[in-house]
Amino acid sequence: MTAEHQRLSVNATKKIPLEQWGPYLSERQWGTVREDYSLNNDAWNYFPFDHSHSRAYLWGEDGLGGISDFFQNLCFAVALWNGKDKILKERLFGLGNYQGNHGEDVKELYYHLDNVPTHYYMEYLYKYPQQAFPYDQLIEENKRRSKLEPEYEILDTGVFNNNQYFDVHITYAKENAKDICIKIEISNRYHEAAGITVLPMLWFYNRWQSDESEKKPTITRRDKGSVKANHSRLGSYYFYFQPPADGLMTENETNLQKVAALPNTSIFTKDAFHDAVIKGENLEALQNKKTGTRFAPVYKYQIEGHGSRIIYCRLSHKMLESPFGPGFTDIFRYRKEEADTFYNTVLSANTNPHTRNIQRQALAGLLWNKQFYHFDVEKWLTSTDGITPVNPAKLTGRNHDWKHLKNQDIIAMPDKWEYPWYAAWDLAFQCIPMAMIDPTFAKHQLTLIMREWYMKPDGQIPAYEWNFSDVNPPVQAWAALQVYRIEKEKTGKGDITFLKRAFQKLIVNFTWWINRKDPNGNNMFEGGFLGLDNIGVFNRSSVIPGAMQLEQADGTSWMGMYALNMMDMALEIAMKDDAFEDTATRFFEHFVLIAEALNIQGMWNAEDGFYYDTLSLAGSSPLHLRVHSIVGLTSLFAVSIIEKKNLDKLADFKKRISWFENYRLKNGRFWPNEEKKEGDEILLSLVPRDKLVLLLQRLLDEAQFLSDGGIRALSKFHKDHPYKIQIENIEYHIQYDPGDSTSDFYGGNSNWRGPVWMPINYIIISSIRRFGSFYGDDLMVEFPTGSGQQMNLNQVADALAARLVGLFEKDEAGNRPLYGNYNWFYQQPHNERLVLFYEYFHGDNGTGLGASHQAGWTALVASLIRELS
Repeated sequence: MTAEHQRLSVNATKKIPLEQWGPYLSERQWGTVREDYSLNNDAWNYFPFDHSHSRAYLWGEDGLGGISDFFQNLCFAVALWNGKDKILKERLFGLGNYQGNHGEDVKELYYHLDNVPTHYYMEYLYKYPQQAFPYDQLIEENKRRSKLEPEYEILDTGVFNNNQYFDVHITYAKENAKDICIKIEISNRYHEAAGITVLPMLWFYNRWQSDESEKKPTITRRDKGSVKANHSRLGSYYFYFQPPADGLMTENETNLQKVAALPNTSIFTKDAFHDAVIKGENLEALQNKKTGTRFAPVYKYQIEGHGSRIIYCRLSHKMLESPFGPGFTDIFRYRKEEADTFYNTVLSANTNPHTRNIQRQALAGLLWNKQFYHFDVEKWLTSTDGITPVNPAKLTGRNHDWKHLKNQDIIAMPDKWEYPWYAAWDLAFQCIPMAMIDPTFAKHQLTLIMREWYMKPDGQIPAYEWNFSDVNPPVQAWAALQVYRIEKEKTGKGDITFLKRAFQKLIVNFTWWINRKDPNGNNMFEGGFLGLDNIGVFNRSSVIPGAMQLEQADGTSWMGMYALNMMDMALEIAMKDDAFEDTATRFFEHFVLIAEALNIQGMWNAEDGFYYDTLSLAGSSPLHLRVHSIVGLTSLFAVSIIEKKNLDKLADFKKRISWFENYRLKNGRFWPNEEKKEGDEILLSLVPRDKLVLLLQRLLDEAQFLSDGGIRALSKFHKDHPYKIQIENIEYHIQYDPGDSTSDFYGGNSNWRGPVWMPINYIIISSIRRFGSFYGDDLMVEFPTGSGQQMNLNQVADALAARLVGLFEKDEAGNRPLYGNYNWFYQQPHNERLVLFYEYFHGDNGTGLGASHQAGWTALVASLIRELS
């Protein structure tokens, strides 16, 4: 057992399987719903980036490459100044939703290089221009551009040309759980000398401003190389640092004069370091202040061309006489070796070093995206931030019916800048690659979001903070099974207790779906958004005009998948506890009824060989919305194989499904796809074999869904054949957009009209692999369609997975498809191994788009590599 596995085994015995210290600091707290106390629910404009330096947050902290304890009492991060900027580089910059021509977008270059689940070793790289950071240029140019033009990125500004920048490489290596060694290496990538100021910053999260009972913590100077941080709950920590040029102290409190034109009671505000370092304002007062809640030593360097400087710091619960004495630097080497040993046991041994690098960075990004998330909705609705009065309208506004939601946990975020808040279905996907390296934490995350301080009493799972009541696809049961099977494969033992805990909660959630999203009681489901932003002809979350009702093929298919997943969970548990046997029967029968609705009640179009959303019009026949999209392919997701040896152990289940089948067939009722293979296995799916073949013909057609980088969200067919429909004298239409959406139909970054999405591709591949494990060579299809090349479905799944992995791989010219026009930068020395994990990918050329660090679900590439090895 590796050293990291030993630490994980200890964590697995804890009630919350976490280390006290980790990368739990957000990369953006400004512009979030939590910090929005506006009168008009305008989070982006109420707390913009310009306020983030001067305004103390109420619900968390952010920083550059930082860490915190798991309640975020005490935080550490790095601030920088290149001698030209008007502000310190204290946090990542990006555009708000109204500023970007394709919505919000981070405009920085940073990379999560390495991490292990216990965070005993972590590496982070930030690239800082030596010229003035182009804040205004990025804002103005993106404002000027239309939605038909690409986003204007920081590499377009020229500030990184000729390698005129610093690499700031931050490494954390723990001596023990409460003793963290910190290395900050600044490398000048330019050929001429350049100046930089570095502030390793320590501060307390300001809870005292909103809670009078909260005792204010203190940071106290001890000597020229250390301070003591004291907190009533966290206890005492000592921050050690090598001799600096200066040491500054202030308070983590709002500069009211700057943000609200109100008088300050003190010069010691959150942004005091900015003015002191850049303008020299109040410098002596900050140098002489003995105690505070925000402290930083200051290092000023002139670094020669291609040279570097190293700063060492240490944050420890112990008073150390020689914090940087003999053996200190060895800790970094030891922890790096332990990290290498750990990943040598969990990564795919049969892959080449370049592919293993992709896999390791994907998992590192997944771990770096852990974040402390604090939000008490009831308190937020009824309180003030001290700048804007309490707004009574909030009591009937956003999230007003989620007063029970009281979150204060470490959660795996999709992307700590773009999405620094959990999303229900993102989290489900994140847990799959997480299970490769820390199955205990993956299980904890899946059950956490279903706990009583998250899930509504009626069973609804919170979607995301912009609208907790929105509806994400119900993938939690599928994810729980995936995590269960991954751990069982690794250890030889399945965690039945985990399955039981998840199952009991999911019964409540399943019932919520039945009661709320099937208004006609015909097993044809709505759902609205369902995570597929802009993929419909119109906004499916909005009320449709007139006497019409939308029944969704994807909502119905997701529920068919949900029912099968619940059946599979119940059957697995019933192998150990037969009390779950009749519950498996219940979900099997519900699956049959959903399959009947999808196939018989009008969602299948025989002429097109595809499933469509159906619009029911009063007094007329239902109308198919003939859009060739992922909506029609979700029917593939509901597939299960029951082994005969298990079926024989469950006499009641076997008897009941046999009776149900005989009864329905005898009375001329629909029976879903059920095939038996040599008496050993039974296949259940929403899609009969003949329809499966028709769907795969479209799916694997390069003129339709199949791209070089995976399956498109919308068929390329709609590039030359836009779909149009007129409803109530209003014309709606949809066409193929391979990249960012050209419409703000569902917000500023609506973008489901053609790109490749990793999570949807992953489920498609998993489902095809499931079909393939049953059919073997008995079912062969063309790949690609029209090529004449026949493959079985396991081979198809591998070929699709290889296309997705290929987005990250270098070609013969050294280019990675995901970098598109920016490959020139990633061919420079020191950049060749850097990999980003974008939210989605261009449907024609594979360029990465959207959030650039969406290891939340794009880390699934690590799982695909594992499956291919």
